Amino acid sequence: MHGPASSGWLLVALCAATGAYCLLRMRSGVEEQRRAAGGEALMGFGMAAMAVPAAVFTPPSWAWSACAAVFGAAGLHALWAARAGAHHLHHLVGAGAMVHMALTMAASPGHGHGHGGSGTPLLTGILLLYFAGYVLVAGARLVPVATVAGGAGAAAVGWGDRPELARACRLSMGIAMVAMLLSM
Repeated sequence: MHGPASSGWLLVALCAATGAYCLLRMRSGVEEQRRAAGGEALMGFGMAAMAVPAAVFTPPSWAWSACAAVFGAAGLHALWAARAGAHHLHHLVGAGAMVHMALTMAASPGHGHGHGGSGTPLLTGILLLYFAGYVLVAGARLVPVATVAGGAGAAAVGWGDRPELARACRLSMGIAMVAMLLSM
């Protein structure tokens, strides 16, 4: 990635923390939440790895192809899962963006973190518009979350099953994706 190392490390920390929280969400009692959390954990850790400043670590030439293959497989899984819900389409777009960034980095001279070009500018621009819109919508959805009141008929909700935390997790990954696409 381009830019100062400090912003790169902040992006790494944000994505890694989000990935770690998503791993914890995989312990949920709700099956759909477990499945979504797994894909989001993969995305968070993959974004963290891609955001490591180039001055610190330049991966071997095969790493970007491997990253593209992993996220290509994740995209196919999201496409298959999209039959059940629209949220998986967002995972498909995210996986596609990761494949796009990995292939761009693989094609750059020296296989650095995004040095040497921005890939297909039109595709990068479309992905940037999508994720910027996603961030605005996700941020707006985060504000009016209703709280679960504990009462005789209400079941206790674990901290890993709280919808506002999952939304905040998705929002932070959307913001990170915008930052990564801007730096290409």
